[in-house]
Amino acid sequence: MLWVKLLRSIIYRMKEIIVIGGGLGGCEAAAMGARLGLKVKLYEMKPERFSPAHTMEGLAELVCSNSLKSESLENAQGVLKQEMSIMGSVLLSAAEGARVPAGKALAVDREEFSRLVTNKLVELGVEIIRSEMVELPPERPVIIATGPLSSDKLMQNFGGLLGEENMFFYDATSPIVYKDSIDFDVAYMAARYDKGGADYVNCPMNKEEYENFHREIIASEKTPLREFEKIPYFEGCMPVEEIASRGVDTLAFGPMRPVGLIDPKTGKRPHAVLQLRQENKEGTLFNLVGFQTRLTHTEQKRVFSLIPGLSHVRFARFGNIHRNTYINSPELLDDTLELKGEKGVFVAGQLTGVEGYIESAYTGLLAGLNAARMVLGKEFLSPPPGSMGAGLIKHLHEGGAGKKFMPMNANFGILETPLPGGKRLRGKEKKAFQAEFATRATKEWWQNTLES
Repeated sequence: MLWVKLLRSIIYRMKEIIVIGGGLGGCEAAAMGARLGLKVKLYEMKPERFSPAHTMEGLAELVCSNSLKSESLENAQGVLKQEMSIMGSVLLSAAEGARVPAGKALAVDREEFSRLVTNKLVELGVEIIRSEMVELPPERPVIIATGPLSSDKLMQNFGGLLGEENMFFYDATSPIVYKDSIDFDVAYMAARYDKGGADYVNCPMNKEEYENFHREIIASEKTPLREFEKIPYFEGCMPVEEIASRGVDTLAFGPMRPVGLIDPKTGKRPHAVLQLRQENKEGTLFNLVGFQTRLTHTEQKRVFSLIPGLSHVRFARFGNIHRNTYINSPELLDDTLELKGEKGVFVAGQLTGVEGYIESAYTGLLAGLNAARMVLGKEFLSPPPGSMGAGLIKHLHEGGAGKKFMPMNANFGILETPLPGGKRLRGKEKKAFQAEFATRATKEWWQNTLES
C-alpha cells in the first residue's frame, strides 16, 4: 500500500550512512547511498587538513594522473567502466563532463572533475562535513574510505579494526608543464598509429639524445626515502628513474616507446619518444605521461629539459613521491567489503588494496550498495561471477595464493569467464567474449538488485 511505502521511506530517511573520506571511493559510496533514497553524511578533512600529496580543496581529487585509462573493451579498465556505468556511477558521468582530449583514454580536467562530483553529491542531498574524523563513530553503517594517504593517527585510532600493522608502497606523480613553453619546432602533435585525434604532444629523441638523457637521469639527485626506503614501489606506477635503473633500454621499451609514432619532420620512427597529455580543458597545461618521479625539483628541471622540445619548458607542478597505505584485505574483509567480525563497517577505495582510480571508485559503489542494503534490511551482495568487479573483489577477499597480499589493478587475468562449449579462445577473440560476458552478467545482476 502507498501509505506503508511512504512510512517506510520516512523511517529509512531517519537512518543514515556515514562515509569517512571524500576521495573517489568515498564519493561513489555516498552517491550510491543517496541514490537509493538514504540520508548520507560524508566527512572530508580538506581544507582543514591536507595529505602530503593533495592540493585541491574539492572532493574526488585526482592526485597521480588526470587519466582514468582506456574506454576500449579490449582493455580491462574499459570493461570495468562499462560495469560501473551500468550501476549508475556518478564519477564516470562527471568525467564525461570534464573530459579533455586523450585519444582512446578517458582523461579529465582535474578541477572541473572535482567540481562536477561535488555538485552532484550536493544535488543528491549528501551532507558534506568538512572535518577530519579520526575516530570511528558508533553509528552503523559506516564506510571507511580514507584512501592510501590515511594519516598514522587515524589508522592508529581505528585500532585493531584495520589490522595492527598496515602495509605500504611508494607512489609518485608526474610533472605538469605549460604548453606555450614547449618547442613545437621539435615536438609534434600525434596519436600512436594515428588512432584517434592528434591529442598527444610528442618529443622525439635520437639514440644519442636518449642515451645522454638516460645517463643523466641515473646520475640525478633523488628525494631521500629516509625511514621508508625498504617499502616497495607499485609496479604499475614506477618512478621513471627506477625504470631507467633496470637497463639502458627499459625506457625506450616502456614509457618512451616510439612504436606507432612517426616524426613528420623526418618521416621516420624516433629512437624514443616522450608523450605529454592535455591536463586542463583550456589546453594550457600538459603532463609528462609515465614520468612519475622522485627526482628533486631542481633535478627535474635540469634533466627533463634535456628532452628535445622541452629545453625551455616551464613547470606548473613538479613530480613528487609519497607513501601509500593499504590494509591486509584477505584477513579483514568479506566479499561484500564489510569488515569481518565488525557488522556494519565497510571499507572502500585504495585503502582496500585495489590500485587505480576506476578500481577505487568501483569498491565505493559496492560498499555504498551494501551499506544501503543494511539500512533497508536486505541481504548484502557481491558482484556477479565473470565480471571484472567480481575478479577485483575476489582478489581483496582471497588474495594471491601463498603470496603476500599486494595491490591489484583490473586485468583480464582476474576474470573467471566460463568459455562456450569447451571452445578454446585466445587473444582478442577471448577478450571480446570475456568483455561481453562481464557486461551481460552485470546488467542482469544490477537489474535483479534494483528489483530485490
